[in-house]
Amino acid sequence: MRVFLKAIFLAIISPVLSLQAQTEADSAAIKKAALDYVEGWYEGNVERMERAVHPELAKRIVRTDQSGRSRLEQMSAMTLVQGVKRGGGKDTPVAQQQMDVFILDIFQNTASTKAVMSGWIDYMHLAKWNGEWKIVNVLWELKPQKKSQ
Repeated sequence: MRVFLKAIFLAIISPVLSLQAQTEADSAAIKKAALDYVEGWYEGNVERMERAVHPELAKRIVRTDQSGRSRLEQMSAMTLVQGVKRGGGKDTPVAQQQMDVFILDIFQNTASTKAVMSGWIDYMHLAKWNGEWKIVNVLWELKPQKKSQ
């Protein structure tokens, strides 16, 4: 009987507890952080990028050389912000500036998002840091180049 009651408790209460941080305000703040990152890149807007990322951001991509060996390249928050200072994606024509952001998951003070941009896709991990949602990790991949005819 005790096991049965515990199972019922977990079935009813656990989903409620896991929804605590999944408020509309959190969802909006997560999306805002991701859009500050994406739109800040295209605008060359340092303030938006700095607002979006945690100072200890790790942005990584796996590159494979001609022999098939993989290596991990990393970009820090400072490197990313410096890229924005140099103009970021301002050279990308507005018609080609893809800015699709999807929240994949939220659990308490963590979230995962996907940003589809013109030339790449970013998978981001965010954390609620001092009451604000900040991007702490990005794993990204370039989109395949379209062959011109």
